[in-house]
Amino acid sequence: YQIRGEGRVETSAIGADGSVYVTGPPTTVTALDPKNGRPLWSYVRPMPSNLRLIGFPATNRGVAILDDMVFVGSLDGALIALDARTGAVRWERQVADNATAHSITAAPLALDGKILIGVSGGEAGIRGFIDAYEAETGKLLWRTYSVPGKGEPGVETWAGDSWQHGAGATWLTGSYDPELNLVYWGTGNPGPDW
Repeated sequence: YQIRGEGRVETSAIGADGSVYVTGPPTTVTALDPKNGRPLWSYVRPMPSNLRLIGFPATNRGVAILDDMVFVGSLDGALIALDARTGAVRWERQVADNATAHSITAAPLALDGKILIGVSGGEAGIRGFIDAYEAETGKLLWRTYSVPGKGEPGVETWAGDSWQHGAGATWLTGSYDPELNLVYWGTGNPGPDW
């Protein structure tokens, strides 16, 4: 199977229940038959004409699978739940505003009935965060920022008003330790970084 699309291919294939799922740029998900590589279905998210990508390529790094759904983030800042058998959209949530240079390039992380997702856009000075959504409904369960804001614990560790400039994009998928019940999520560059 040849991945198509304009942008970089930086995906990891993931298999479950007799299908293999791959992503392509800008935000395409394809389910493949693992026996012959033939596409079973494909989902393509149309991108707006004013899509903002500042300092990073149009890419998508993969999907998460939980129960009978496949989850993918989009370059325009949405999280989408697809039916694993058909590719039909089950739900969609706008995680962040692409007009402020937020984007999603990471694969979501699925665990314990939740879908966790981070954001790209550190080159534009966005404030990074991680969201958790209820897998079945798409309801936002919590959000945690990588940089504290005014009046939040830890802001005193930032010199002057440097916390206002944004930082800590969460652009790569985190890891989960089931024994400790902890999520580890790296953060990216300061902002502005140039």
